[in-house]
Amino acid sequence: MQRPTLDDFREVRRGLPVLAAALFVAALAFPMWHISVDAVQYPSTTLHVNLYAYPRLTGDYTEMARLNHYIGFYFPDPVFIEPNYPVEERAIDVPEWSLGPFAFVAVSLLSAFVAVAPTAEKLKRGLTYQFAGTVLVFTVMLADIQFRLWQAGHTLDPDAPVMGVTGFTPPLWGRYQVANITSVSRFGLGAYMAITAVGMLAVAFYYRDRAVSFGELPGRLSRGIAGLPGAVRRRDGRESDDDDGSHRPTTTADGDGITNHR
Repeated sequence: MQRPTLDDFREVRRGLPVLAAALFVAALAFPMWHISVDAVQYPSTTLHVNLYAYPRLTGDYTEMARLNHYIGFYFPDPVFIEPNYPVEERAIDVPEWSLGPFAFVAVSLLSAFVAVAPTAEKLKRGLTYQFAGTVLVFTVMLADIQFRLWQAGHTLDPDAPVMGVTGFTPPLWGRYQVANITSVSRFGLGAYMAITAVGMLAVAFYYRDRAVSFGELPGRLSRGIAGLPGAVRRRDGRESDDDDGSHRPTTTADGDGITNHR
């Protein structure tokens, strides 16, 4: 079977999937999600908690668990793996959290596998499937996380000290307030690394038909960006011509003369 040489990995369509594979695995070592909390119970400090792609929390998660207890909102139970925090009896079950690393490793291995495709045609086909599959995997993951946040916010402990708190849905990104607790959610470094890896796969997919080297990539990107205004103007010009076409007079021959019809 034909194998790619080291020179072949100077091409964007082979080299970027390898870099993306490394980023997907490296992202597991960093937080995927960051939450900062301000509350009257901690007037002189802002609490910070980091969540990873597997059942692990870092930061002020003990203090935040105490705050969450007031409204009956608990950190989830990963079921299959013992987390580094105590799990409340009424916490929702989120077994898929334990499987997070498998998703990252799977897309990483697939990226590396596609990069060593023996022929350009197989590489092109593999990049298409890889990019589409990776986008699907992370879209499902984000949708699942948002659903679990909704579930946790709508199954509050009825015996919580603060009564009358209505159900809420913490956002993946954004600011929200519940009772006297104000929280801000942001992606962590690990999430940005994963986003960068997906972007690399997008570039490799875009150049799947061309043997563009890393050295040529900056020039192509700069020319593409510089050519955007002209492309937009040409597109607008064609649209204007198309719009005017329906109003232009048509000519038909009528004996020796020419008659215009609108």
